[in-house]
Amino acid sequence: MPTASNYTLGVSQLEAADPVARRRGVGPNVIEPFVVMAKPVGPICNLDCGYCYYLGKTELFPRGEHFRMRPEVLESYISSFIAASPGPMVHFGWHGGEPTLAGIDFYRRVVELQRQYLPTGWRCLNNLQTNGTLLDEEWCAFLAEHRFAVGLSIDGPASLHDAFRMDRKGRPTHDRTMHGLHALRDAGIEPDVLCTLNALTAAHPREVYRFFLDQKVQWLQFLPVVEKELGGVSQRSVTPEAMGEFLCTVFDEWVRHDIEHIGVQNFLECFVVVTGKPANLCVMSRTCGRVLAMEHDGSVYACDHFVDPAHRLGDVTRDGFAALVETPEQLAFGSAKHDALPTCCQECKVRLFCHGGCPKDRFATTSQGEEGLNYLCAGYLRFFGHIRPYLERMAALARQGRPIYAIAGELEISEREERAQWRATGRNDLCPCGSGRKYKQCCLVTRRP
Repeated sequence: MPTASNYTLGVSQLEAADPVARRRGVGPNVIEPFVVMAKPVGPICNLDCGYCYYLGKTELFPRGEHFRMRPEVLESYISSFIAASPGPMVHFGWHGGEPTLAGIDFYRRVVELQRQYLPTGWRCLNNLQTNGTLLDEEWCAFLAEHRFAVGLSIDGPASLHDAFRMDRKGRPTHDRTMHGLHALRDAGIEPDVLCTLNALTAAHPREVYRFFLDQKVQWLQFLPVVEKELGGVSQRSVTPEAMGEFLCTVFDEWVRHDIEHIGVQNFLECFVVVTGKPANLCVMSRTCGRVLAMEHDGSVYACDHFVDPAHRLGDVTRDGFAALVETPEQLAFGSAKHDALPTCCQECKVRLFCHGGCPKDRFATTSQGEEGLNYLCAGYLRFFGHIRPYLERMAALARQGRPIYAIAGELEISEREERAQWRATGRNDLCPCGSGRKYKQCCLVTRRP
């Protein structure tokens, strides 16, 4: 595990660009970094995950639509994105649906076009987010050869994963996903793993987390599922309380036993914020609007969660990203995350960690009757409040030039001493909890080891 002084969040497309490269650019349209989630086959997928918010996007297109990115759209995307990037590293994200349905030849063309349009001394990093079920030796050899970073979606052990992640014929997919994981590793690729927190997985924090430990996963992210429905959310959605309890439970294990061996993005992003740096994840940032979505037909939208006619910015084949990402509408969309915060959020002690969370989840009402509260607010309060003292200690270790994982040893010593103190307390002694009452009248029953 790297120390805090040199720790980065891996494939972050919002990492700060080199100032010299930013000034140099490739022309007058170079702007601040932004991300595009490109959809080579649109919302088409070989899985039928119950909680997927993107499968329904087929309704945006006419009957008989050929969900495949046309060559001229692909070339416009690559040339425009490179031209609007500060460089010298240009990050391309391939999402879906299931992006491997586009086929290997599509990505061979991607690599060719990137080489064609990259300025001298620049390079590309491609990130593929996949369910892993179609990965085989040929796929993985190609991804390894061209140094693709791979994100792999796994919802824990088979009993939990297969509850919602079925294929189009209703068959379980866990075995095929794990085969994809092993195929990637055989090719020398260690994927980043994404696990959703839905109503089922959130109820089993230790089982889910230890599954990934057993699989020796090195980078892990937990993503809450919130499906808004008339009158509330779906039964598949995680509750705020369950999300908060899940993350706190996993954090407590991670910080004591595993901080040196596995990176958990939900925790390490918070550490970045505590050290005074801006969050890499848009969900934790003060504003948003720098993570666009591009459909297979070249249509560009404000965000992957707002692919709808009201948030369509334009077409990459006509407009180009340099113009689209800086439109008044997109800038207003991004700043609204901060500008529309309810009063309780503006005064919240953990606002620096979430800034109100993702706008898609801000459909609840505060106790004062203000709209715009994040549905997950109670879970965020629980989680951020619980981990903050640990993160501040980790930041202090980093300032001392010590590795952040040294906190595990400190916790082991302090908790061993605390347990000894409780064991040495007599029934008539003052309770160690500090209540001022006798032990027998306070924590004897509930706390004694």
